[in-house]
Amino acid sequence: MSPPALPRRATFFDGGSDSRISVVAAKPAARRARSTLLTGTIEKPWLSEKDVYGRLAYWITYAVAMLGVIGGALHCYFDWRGIPRLGNICLVMDDEFNTFDTDFTWFQEVDMGGFGNGEFEMTTNSPNNSFVQDGKLYLVPTLTSDVIGYDNVIKGPFTYNISGCTNTNISACGAVANETLGTVINPVMSARLTTQRSHSIKYGKVEVVAKIPRGDWLWPAIWMLPVNDTYGPWPMSGEIDIMESRGNGIDYPDQGIDYVRGSLNWGPLTFLNGVAKTFGWWNTRRSTFADGFHTYALEWSPKFMRFYVDSRLHKMFDISFNEPFFKRGEFPPVIENGSEFIVTPNPWVNGTNATPFDQPFYLIIDLAVGGTNGWFPDGAGNKPWLDGSLTAMKDFAENQATWYSTWPQDIADRAMVIDSVKMWQTC
Repeated sequence: MSPPALPRRATFFDGGSDSRISVVAAKPAARRARSTLLTGTIEKPWLSEKDVYGRLAYWITYAVAMLGVIGGALHCYFDWRGIPRLGNICLVMDDEFNTFDTDFTWFQEVDMGGFGNGEFEMTTNSPNNSFVQDGKLYLVPTLTSDVIGYDNVIKGPFTYNISGCTNTNISACGAVANETLGTVINPVMSARLTTQRSHSIKYGKVEVVAKIPRGDWLWPAIWMLPVNDTYGPWPMSGEIDIMESRGNGIDYPDQGIDYVRGSLNWGPLTFLNGVAKTFGWWNTRRSTFADGFHTYALEWSPKFMRFYVDSRLHKMFDISFNEPFFKRGEFPPVIENGSEFIVTPNPWVNGTNATPFDQPFYLIIDLAVGGTNGWFPDGAGNKPWLDGSLTAMKDFAENQATWYSTWPQDIADRAMVIDSVKMWQTC
């Protein structure tokens, strides 16, 4: 590092003296620099000359943005105007479950016949399986073995006849457990309630606020059937499924407890069902439908049907009655009926585009268990039975320890819990 520079010295003689005098030269004063910004004239052409293209671009940008806003608003408005609506509806049923009215509102079906689905439960009128508590209706599945013993359910020989059976077919009122024959008593007791004898609607709205149960092979459902089979036996006269689900966990591969579905069943024959063309679903994220209460709703008019959860934005299924159901089904023109081929019948030939959904329907709320109709597909989720097996119920019953371990011991979680039911009729 260089030493600091020393001040310059000036040497001169002092008149006649012989001595030299050294004087340190004073450092000249620094000159203040003048700002170049203050010198001369600064030109500002934008004040005197207008940029036409710049201003044009400015206005075009804002005009396009404004058009976008107006266009979006018009699109939303016409979409809103285009949504079909019910019009005037009148409340015909409102149950907040302050009491359990089984005299004038709810009919308890008592049956062991499987309801056409090969279901494994029997439905009872026992307060163990359906009751009202704290303003809520509970449908609770229980084990038959808790009542008659496991050996009597599985092995027998034992005959069980259900008390208060409501099915006119006596075969649906009893069962026999016989280990040699491979037959068992229905291993689960549950409940099924309907408004068949009290309330029905033809066009209108239904809202059911409910929480679905947890547990493998539980099948909660809110649905409707026609008061009269105007167009023939099921599915000719139709079926409206507002909500159905599965109690299996979220890891179940065929839509478990985090899914709910809505659908229509209809067809000219029992083996020709158009449900595959009229169904939809809604699912939750990071939760399940057993975590809390949701509103399951149906809106129904001569022109459309709409199924949704909580909000119309959460629609499971929306269908316009813009063509006859027989045409919608695309059924084969000729079918095999026993030993002969026949022309596929059209049971709705004299109806409207809404037929068969142009007649009064009543409401059903039930909690089924298992079944052989395909709702629980074979091979999915370690299913312990095959739908085509003659011993399907026996196979299910023998696996009781496995599936029952997935059912919560807390009744509030194992039950299908209904907070309210409302029905409106178009008026």
